Amino acid sequence: MPFRICFFRLLERMVESDHLIVGLGNPGDTYLNTRHNVGFIVVDELARRWGEDFSTGKWQTFFLRTTLYGRRVHLLKPTTYMNLSGQVVVRYADFYKIPAGNILVIHDDLDMAPGRLKLVNGGGAGGHNGIRSLIQYLSTSDFPRLKIGIGRPGKGGIHPDMAVERFVLSPMTDDERRLLDARMDVIEEGVRLYYDKGSASAMNLINSVK
Repeated sequence: MPFRICFFRLLERMVESDHLIVGLGNPGDTYLNTRHNVGFIVVDELARRWGEDFSTGKWQTFFLRTTLYGRRVHLLKPTTYMNLSGQVVVRYADFYKIPAGNILVIHDDLDMAPGRLKLVNGGGAGGHNGIRSLIQYLSTSDFPRLKIGIGRPGKGGIHPDMAVERFVLSPMTDDERRLLDARMDVIEEGVRLYYDKGSASAMNLINSVK
């Protein structure tokens, strides 16, 4: 490849917008290992694997900024409750001029079996209060999501007598937590592919996990 083309491609990467990974969850010790806090759990583990530490932000967040695969990437955990997540994310994204299409949101999904992974570009809220809040405050649903299945009570023999609200706010079982931990290698590699090769390559890997 001619030097001139290489130089301009490098320049484009240097000036491109930042990227943001948002893990959704609820703050406080009460919710630490609950199913609704899968997003928090995943970004905490990514930060640990990358050797990074979260700081407390002025917009009710825990955040960190790093460079991954040649891109400026922020990890964010809103410390409002789930249904107010959008308020925090939009303030943070506006300050750093991060477009909605560069915001990857990691969250639990009731309608997928426990441990299933799915990377999608956009879509509706699907009954998820955190995603609903993000759509409201970002004024768009066009942002990518990494969905992590937690199962739905009453389906597949999962807690048939438990209400959905209680189910998502209850701690994961030991088996559920082991399954999530076992998915982390794929999630980390999927994030690497997402920023290094693009969403199609990441989807090929992540969406193969059922």
